[in-house]
Amino acid sequence: EYLPEIANGCICPEDAKEELLNECESIWKHIEECQSKLMLLGTETLVQSDAKLSLLMMRVKALTAEYNQWQKRSPEVISTNPDVLLALGKEELQKVKNDLEMLLSTVQSKNKQLEEDLKREQQWHEEQEQILDALNGFEEEIKAQVQQLPKNGGFQELQNQMLKLRMYREELLNALGKFLEEHFPLPEKGRRAEKKNSSEEPAVELITLNEILEILINKLMSTPHEPYVTINDSFWPPYIELLLRYGIALRHPEDPNRMRLEAFH
Repeated sequence: EYLPEIANGCICPEDAKEELLNECESIWKHIEECQSKLMLLGTETLVQSDAKLSLLMMRVKALTAEYNQWQKRSPEVISTNPDVLLALGKEELQKVKNDLEMLLSTVQSKNKQLEEDLKREQQWHEEQEQILDALNGFEEEIKAQVQQLPKNGGFQELQNQMLKLRMYREELLNALGKFLEEHFPLPEKGRRAEKKNSSEEPAVELITLNEILEILINKLMSTPHEPYVTINDSFWPPYIELLLRYGIALRHPEDPNRMRLEAFH
């Protein structure tokens, strides 16, 4: 609980205030006399060579004497007037009260910040536990799937199947290449397509239908999100029309100079 506020009517009477001022003035006069004596003691001339050392020694002696005096002295009450002591005591309590209120406000603010940090840490901890549980469940599923696989020769069997598929793929590609080479040869062996814009530039070698299909297939498999190929002068126009007419390839809806393979898979 906060201490009660000190009322303005609790100020000491005029006679007590006057007595306190007189005591302070007498103490100040005594301090001035002591300071004057110290100034007179420090006016002695010193030799230039050992002036610094002498000043330090005098300062040590003065500090030692002051230390001894403070050790011998006992705390003295400024005034014995009860009204003055009561006013001073209330003023000191008011200062302590203000300091405690500031300290309480600081501690409350710090506690609020710590509570918010604790809530965030608890939420983060719960999220991490949920992730850990999900990962543990996924690990259990993987272990169950691994246990269901055949123990003897399971991996070897998969490798054999992959090898058979690769061999079958090579056979299909070879058969397709022979078929296209036999039934769709270039119009004239060694024929070159001249560029339309300039007859001085070097001619472009035409490519076979098999190479065109290979380019389209590789483009579709490597970049399925962008399967279109730019049609250049090495593509023989009748082959392009053949692929487009039978639905093997499709033109770009906005650019007629680009085409793609139909996604049969």
